[in-house]
Amino acid sequence: MSSSGAIDLRALQDIVRARLGESPDVSYTAKLQSKGMAHIAKKLGEEATETVIAAVSQDDAALTAEASDLLYHLTVLLSVRGIDIADIEAELARRTAQSGLDEKKSRRS
Repeated sequence: MSSSGAIDLRALQDIVRARLGESPDVSYTAKLQSKGMAHIAKKLGEEATETVIAAVSQDDAALTAEASDLLYHLTVLLSVRGIDIADIEAELARRTAQSGLDEKKSRRS
Protein backbone atom coordinates (compact mmCIF):
# COMPACT_ATOMS: atom_id res chain seq x y z
CA MET A 1 0.00 0.00 0.00
CA SER A 2 1.33 3.42 -0.86
CA SER A 3 1.57 6.40 1.45
CA SER A 4 -1.57 7.80 -0.22
CA GLY A 5 -3.51 4.75 0.91
CA ALA A 6 -3.70 3.39 -2.64
CA ILE A 7 -3.38 -0.35 -3.06
CA ASP A 8 -1.81 -2.25 -5.93
CA LEU A 9 -2.89 -5.65 -7.21
CA ARG A 10 -0.10 -7.52 -5.42
CA ALA A 11 -1.13 -5.99 -2.10
CA LEU A 12 -4.76 -6.81 -2.87
CA GLN A 13 -3.80 -10.40 -3.55
CA ASP A 14 -1.92 -10.57 -0.24
CA ILE A 15 -5.05 -9.35 1.57
CA VAL A 16 -7.28 -11.78 -0.33
CA ARG A 17 -4.99 -14.71 0.44
CA ALA A 18 -4.96 -13.83 4.13
CA ARG A 19 -8.75 -13.59 4.21
CA LEU A 20 -9.15 -16.93 2.45
CA GLY A 21 -7.81 -18.47 5.65
CA GLU A 22 -10.46 -16.83 7.81
CA SER A 23 -13.88 -18.12 8.75
CA PRO A 24 -16.64 -17.63 6.16
CA ASP A 25 -18.68 -16.21 9.05
CA VAL A 26 -16.40 -13.17 9.30
CA SER A 27 -14.86 -12.84 5.81
CA TYR A 28 -16.74 -12.26 2.56
CA THR A 29 -13.64 -13.52 0.72
CA ALA A 30 -13.67 -16.79 2.66
CA LYS A 31 -17.44 -17.05 2.13
CA LEU A 32 -16.93 -16.78 -1.63
CA GLN A 33 -14.31 -19.53 -1.49
CA SER A 34 -16.58 -21.78 0.57
CA LYS A 35 -19.21 -21.62 -2.18
CA GLY A 36 -16.80 -22.98 -4.79
CA MET A 37 -15.20 -21.95 -8.05
CA ALA A 38 -18.46 -21.89 -10.04
CA HIS A 39 -19.91 -19.34 -7.61
CA ILE A 40 -16.75 -17.23 -7.71
CA ALA A 41 -16.77 -17.29 -11.52
CA LYS A 42 -20.45 -16.32 -11.57
CA LYS A 43 -19.74 -13.36 -9.27
CA LEU A 44 -16.87 -12.30 -11.54
CA GLY A 45 -19.21 -12.42 -14.53
CA GLU A 46 -21.80 -10.32 -12.70
CA GLU A 47 -19.17 -7.74 -11.82
CA ALA A 48 -17.91 -7.67 -15.41
CA THR A 49 -21.45 -6.97 -16.62
CA GLU A 50 -21.92 -4.22 -14.03
CA THR A 51 -18.62 -2.68 -15.12
CA VAL A 52 -19.73 -2.65 -18.75
CA ILE A 53 -23.04 -1.04 -17.81
CA ALA A 54 -21.25 1.61 -15.77
CA ALA A 55 -18.88 2.29 -18.66
CA VAL A 56 -21.66 3.04 -21.10
CA SER A 57 -24.34 4.64 -18.95
CA GLN A 58 -23.00 5.87 -15.62
CA ASP A 59 -20.53 8.42 -14.31
CA ASP A 60 -16.82 7.95 -13.59
CA ALA A 61 -17.41 7.31 -9.88
CA ALA A 62 -19.76 4.42 -10.67
CA LEU A 63 -17.32 2.99 -13.21
CA THR A 64 -14.48 3.26 -10.70
CA ALA A 65 -16.55 1.44 -8.07
CA GLU A 66 -17.57 -1.33 -10.46
CA ALA A 67 -14.03 -1.73 -11.81
CA SER A 68 -12.82 -2.09 -8.23
CA ASP A 69 -15.39 -4.82 -7.59
CA LEU A 70 -14.32 -6.54 -10.80
CA LEU A 71 -10.64 -6.49 -9.89
CA TYR A 72 -11.40 -7.76 -6.38
CA HIS A 73 -13.45 -10.70 -7.66
CA LEU A 74 -10.83 -11.50 -10.32
CA THR A 75 -8.17 -11.49 -7.60
CA VAL A 76 -10.26 -13.89 -5.51
CA LEU A 77 -10.69 -16.23 -8.47
CA LEU A 78 -6.98 -16.17 -9.31
CA SER A 79 -5.98 -16.66 -5.67
CA VAL A 80 -8.27 -19.63 -5.20
CA ARG A 81 -6.83 -21.17 -8.36
CA GLY A 82 -3.30 -20.51 -7.10
CA ILE A 83 -2.39 -18.05 -9.85
CA ASP A 84 -0.18 -15.22 -8.71
CA ILE A 85 -0.53 -11.63 -9.91
CA ALA A 86 3.14 -11.90 -10.93
CA ASP A 87 2.10 -14.58 -13.45
CA ILE A 88 -0.43 -12.17 -14.95
CA GLU A 89 2.19 -9.41 -15.06
CA ALA A 90 4.62 -11.75 -16.83
CA GLU A 91 2.00 -12.68 -19.42
CA LEU A 92 1.18 -9.02 -20.01
CA ALA A 93 4.89 -8.26 -20.42
CA ARG A 94 5.21 -11.07 -22.95
CA ARG A 95 2.22 -9.77 -24.89
CA THR A 96 3.34 -6.16 -24.92
CA ALA A 97 6.70 -7.12 -26.39
CA GLN A 98 4.95 -7.07 -29.78
CA SER A 99 2.03 -5.27 -31.36
CA GLY A 100 -1.42 -6.26 -30.16
CA LEU A 101 -2.43 -7.37 -33.64
CA ASP A 102 0.62 -9.63 -33.98
CA GLU A 103 0.04 -11.03 -30.49
CA LYS A 104 -3.59 -11.89 -31.30
CA LYS A 105 -2.50 -13.65 -34.53
CA SER A 106 0.03 -15.73 -32.57
CA ARG A 107 -2.70 -17.04 -30.25
CA ARG A 108 -4.66 -18.49 -33.17
CA SER A 109 -1.83 -20.71 -34.37
